[in-house]
This record gives sequence, C-alpha cells and structure tokens, in this order.
Amino acid sequence: MRLRDLFGDDATIDPRADTIEVGGLAVDSRAVKPGDLFFALAGSRTDGARFIDAAIAAGAVAIASDHLPQGHARVPFVITPNARRALALAAARFFSRQPATIAAVTGTSGKTSVAAFTRQIWQRLGHSSASIGTIGLVSDKRTVYGSLTTPDPIALHRQLDEIAADGVTHLAFEASSHGLDQYRLDGVRIAAGGFTNLSRDHMDYHPDVAHYLNAKLRLFRDLVAAGGAAVISADHDCSAEVIAAARARGLRIIAVGRNADGGEGIRLADAAIEGFAQKLVLEHRGRTHAIRLPLVGEFQIENALVAAGLAIGTGSAADDVFGCLEHLEGAKGRLELVGERNGAPIFVDYAHKPDALAKALQALRPYAKRRLVVIFGAGGDRDAGKRPIMGAIAAENADSVIVTDDNPRSERPEAIRAAILATAKGAREIGDRAAAIRAGIAGLEPGDALVVAGKGHEVGQIIGSTTLPFSDHEAVAKALAAEGA
Repeated sequence: MRLRDLFGDDATIDPRADTIEVGGLAVDSRAVKPGDLFFALAGSRTDGARFIDAAIAAGAVAIASDHLPQGHARVPFVITPNARRALALAAARFFSRQPATIAAVTGTSGKTSVAAFTRQIWQRLGHSSASIGTIGLVSDKRTVYGSLTTPDPIALHRQLDEIAADGVTHLAFEASSHGLDQYRLDGVRIAAGGFTNLSRDHMDYHPDVAHYLNAKLRLFRDLVAAGGAAVISADHDCSAEVIAAARARGLRIIAVGRNADGGEGIRLADAAIEGFAQKLVLEHRGRTHAIRLPLVGEFQIENALVAAGLAIGTGSAADDVFGCLEHLEGAKGRLELVGERNGAPIFVDYAHKPDALAKALQALRPYAKRRLVVIFGAGGDRDAGKRPIMGAIAAENADSVIVTDDNPRSERPEAIRAAILATAKGAREIGDRAAAIRAGIAGLEPGDALVVAGKGHEVGQIIGSTTLPFSDHEAVAKALAAEGA
C-alpha cells in the first residue's frame, strides 16, 4: 500500500513518499520487518524516537511521528499531530476489512460479560459473531486467548480483517479506558456503544476519576458512528453524564435498568432469585416481557440488559433478543460455579477491584445460609489505594476472609497482604494461593458458599517478571479431588 494513502490531510508527508510502498506497520522496533512503516510514539516511559535507527536498520522504509528528530533524512518521514490516532487510522486503512456490525462496550465492570452476551445473542439469531476482550477472541470460527482488554491498533485491526475474512459479520468488543485514551480504537466502524458502570479502577494510570470517566466518554463523543446507538445503564451516579454525552452527539439513546423508561429503553420492573437463575420483568416500547435469566447476581442483570440493548440498537428485533436472554451462558471466570463441597457452592470470579468485589459478594449472599467465604488478594505495581478498600469490603460483606497473593509482580507479597489485612479484621493470611484455596475448601460445611476472587479466567501468577502457570479453576479442582468431593 502507498505510504501517502495511509494518512489524512493533517499529516505532513515527505515528498519522497510518492514512491514508497509499505508492506506492514510496526510500533516496536524489534518487530520491524523489511518494508514496514515504523511509528515512533512517545510513551510514559520512553520515546519511540530512540528506536528509529534500530527500526531503519531492521528494514523500515519510512518513519511516522509527531515531531521530526535529528538525522531523519535516511528514509521518508511523516509528521502527524497525533501519532497514536494516526497509527490507528493507518492500521484501519492497511487492514481494511471489518465485520459489518460492530458494537463496543465500556465501563469499569461487566465489559467481558456484555461482549460475550452480545455475541451469544447474535449467534442464536443466526449471525456469524465474535467477541474480543480480556479473554481474547471468541468466535464460531476460532478462539484465541489473550491478555489485553483492548489490543494495540495494529493487532486489533489485523484481527478485525482476519475475522471479517472468516465470514464474521457481527462483533462485540471491550473498550477499555486505556484503549480509548490512547486512541487504539479509532478507525473501528462502531455502530453501537454500551456503558455499564463506573467505579474506582486504574488510578495508577488516570490522575482522577473525572479523567477516567472522560476517557470512557470518548466512545460516545468520538467513535460511535453518526446515527448509531448508545446503550447506557441508567442506575448509576454518572449515568446522566454519559447519556448527555451521547445525546449531544445525536446518538439513539437506549437506557437500561431500573431507572430507565420503558419506551425506547429497557426498564427492569422486577427481579427475583430463582435458584441459580433470576426471574425478570422487563418493559420496552409499551410491552411487558417475563424472562428467566440463567445467571446469578443483580450485576449480571445489568450486563444482560446492556447486551440486549446493543443487539436491539444494531437492528435485531426486541422480542427475539429478549427470548435469547433465557439461554445466556456466563463468561469464563465471571461468577462461575465450578464445584461444591458438602453442598456448599464454589465460585470463581474475576473481581479484582473494589466495586466488583462488593457486587460479587452481595450477589452470593443469598446462597450462603451459613457462611459466605471469600479468598482474594491484590495485584502489585498497580493502584495501591484500592487494597485497604477491598479489605474493608471483604470484611463487611463476607463471614470468613482469606487474604492471599494475586500477581504481586515486583512488590513484596507480604506488603500487599498487609495493606489489605489492615482493614480486613479477623481475616486469615495464607500467601500461597493454592494453599489458600485448599484451606477455604477444606473448611466448607453445608450452608456455606465460597468465592475465589481476582483471577477469573487467568492461567498465570505474575511474580517478579515471571509468569508462573496458575489457574483458580485447576486449584479448586485439585483441592476438591484431595478432599474426595
């Protein structure tokens, strides 16, 4: 592809660009191949300009950046005012195929479930569908497990191009605050955007909650296509601000939840627990719908309704969508029932932030006639301020707390545990996560319920710079086998 064709009118392009054909894109000089265009991006830790010489040595035929460094004359150079956004748009032009219908969801909690539920609804309605997010890529064609909620633009657009070539027509994906703030999603043709909720998270990246919310609002202010839909949970303090941002853009508003109206929105009129399911009464466009949702927890109602709104907002018939809700399956590691001992259910959940932990414990309270037990920790090199908050939440909402390790990274694990234990009075401290899980399961009696929180679908424990194999699912299975359960 011609170098010039990868950029818009705001770019200043070296006259030599007319003769340059680009064979690929790269942001990491170590990944540059002969014929690539290298984007020298300024990061929080280092400036990509430092690696221009290495990129050229590896075969880069041109460089793009927001400034012109010294010694640039060896290859053509492109100057663009926002190099990160230019990278995403260039990736969208280079990898030009995308599924015809794309929905994106943002919010602190629930993104993975909403993306999975939306994919399942579309699939049941006969569309070839996929979801991309924390778990990775899931489609009826292939599943590729990953680790980043929102991949870098090159990887993302390559993936979109590949799944479109596979025949995938409908895609739901997670839009993280990092991805939105860093322009990773620009160039994706988004027909509908969803918003779940907002609570404390990523305070190691965002200077304050207002910055965090504004990053998420980019989905509605800048990225959802003109005339597209905005599906917004109406039950949170920030809901009005999100609705206002979508309305200012002229998007079609579909509010969902208890505070939604039953006109264009989806109003939750009633909800009641029925075993490991919930009976819902929904109001939409003047009609009432009785639904049996096969999921645990009020927050899963929110996730299911946002997913339903995204399906409706992208053209699916409401009656058909509501019928699909009765067949939803929870995303892996999201309040997932993985076993039982002495009749006590054992759940694995990804909750690793305060609000998510509180929601998980509150959701499971009805299933603990005797004791609600929680095993959790907190990640190292991340928002340290949430540790005592999570300790207090665990102590308040659970009857028995075991504090363990969860990706300590470069920090001392005992220091992380101490910060949690300072507010989790009466909690047990068992640093080894497998041992903590064994201890929690060994103590279960009839009437108890146990949740192992923090890692969910993850299959590694990060200690220092090394990721050791570890799965809460496998640890629970081994502990149950040892107990003869």
